[in-house]
Amino acid sequence: MRRALCLGAAALLVGCATDEQKRNAINEVNAEFRSEYERILAERGTRLYRVRFDEAYSALRIALARVGMRVGDQSPSIGYLHVFGKAPAPLTKDEWDRAAEQDLPKLREIAGKHVGLLGRFVKFEPEGLEVLINATALEVRNGVEISLTARMREIAPPKSGMPRREYLPPSAVRMGLDKIWSEFEREVRGAKSL
Repeated sequence: MRRALCLGAAALLVGCATDEQKRNAINEVNAEFRSEYERILAERGTRLYRVRFDEAYSALRIALARVGMRVGDQSPSIGYLHVFGKAPAPLTKDEWDRAAEQDLPKLREIAGKHVGLLGRFVKFEPEGLEVLINATALEVRNGVEISLTARMREIAPPKSGMPRREYLPPSAVRMGLDKIWSEFEREVRGAKSL
């Protein structure tokens, strides 16, 4: 009953905010999350591995498949791999919820500046989103340099009526990168032990 009342109140509040206020809120959230995203990628988005190029590319494909991503496009000859997965992939629902909980206060603070009380009801909605990851493997002097980037794409409108963000919550980016690197390293170790 309480949940139904909260949802009803949220629906009424959504109607109280103008489209411009909602857009302004999401634009500021995107700007803040983009800044965090770029900082995280600079710290964790690229790694150098002392493996052969073909081993790295194969391990990358397998690691991304293990975390729920499907190949959308690839070019093994240049080391490019584009994958996608229904959000919250590459995270599980529990992992997404933990990440979202960490970033929810910041999301609500920013949104509240633009939409008032409605900001208290804003949440991260993985439903209706796909996560897109672009991976590159580049042969360098000391091995293979692998880089990852991630964005979101809407495949269905949000239930909340709020515009969508382009960037994943910062904690989800950190957790997703760590998870992918862990799977990649596990695959590389497994391949070397054969």
